[in-house]
Formats: sequence, structure tokens, C-alpha cells
Amino acid sequence: MDRYQRVEKPRTETPINENEIRITTQGRMRNYITYATTLLQVILRVMFYSPDSITQVGKQRNILHFEKGSNEIVLKAMGRAINKTVMISELIKRRIVGLHQNTSIGSTDITDMWEPLEDGLLPLETTRHVSMITITLSKKELDTSSTG
Repeated sequence: MDRYQRVEKPRTETPINENEIRITTQGRMRNYITYATTLLQVILRVMFYSPDSITQVGKQRNILHFEKGSNEIVLKAMGRAINKTVMISELIKRRIVGLHQNTSIGSTDITDMWEPLEDGLLPLETTRHVSMITITLSKKELDTSSTG
């Protein structure tokens, strides 16, 4: 394959849900864990406002503003990132007690196109069989009849 170079295909970006996290081999585990725990926890913010800023300068009221977190998150990974995803899910379960887990595994075929670097060679098309994992972590009880 040293006489070929892979042709980059344009990626078809599928929409990602708010509670979905796609784990890659390049991403930092700490960032994934922090993001996941903030999604699962209720966020409390203190907001300051003054009802009439012209007449009551300096008399601000404090308001507690709750932003509801997500009840579940979905961790997805393919190939070499599967090991990292399992480690991340275990660390999240250790930080947030009482989470329920559902795991599903599968595989997909990825086709790569290769163009020759030398004259006289034909373009190649190779197919890879790549494993994938989806881990759902939820505050509520998940389907007990599922295998994962």
C-alpha cells in the first residue's frame, strides 16, 4: 500500500442529540467525563437583575435559576476508542452513584478508496469491518429485558 494514498471522503455529518457524546481516540478522557457529568447534574445559576434599572440603581435582586440536566447520556465509539469509552463510563458511574447502564455492541463496514501514486496502477477500494459500542447511562431504570 506504499504506492497508494487514501482518498478522503466528504463526511456526511449526522445530527447529534444533546445527550449524545461521541468518543474518539484523540479526545481527552477528563474532558469527556466533565462534559458527561455536567449533562447529568442539575445546574444551579444565580442571576442578578434589577426590575427598574433607572430608578433603583444598585438595588439588584438575586434569582436562583435552575437548568434541568439530562436524565440520560449516550456514549458512542468505534474501533480503538471502544476501550476508552468503557473506561469513561465506569468512571462516570463511580462519580455519580445510582446510574443504570445499557450497553449495545455492533459493527459496520467502512469502504476506503485508494488512488495510485505511480502511473499504471489502478485505483483500489478496500472494506474494513469496524466494531462499535453504544453505552447508555441513565438516572432512571432502563429496560431490564434488554441483553446489555
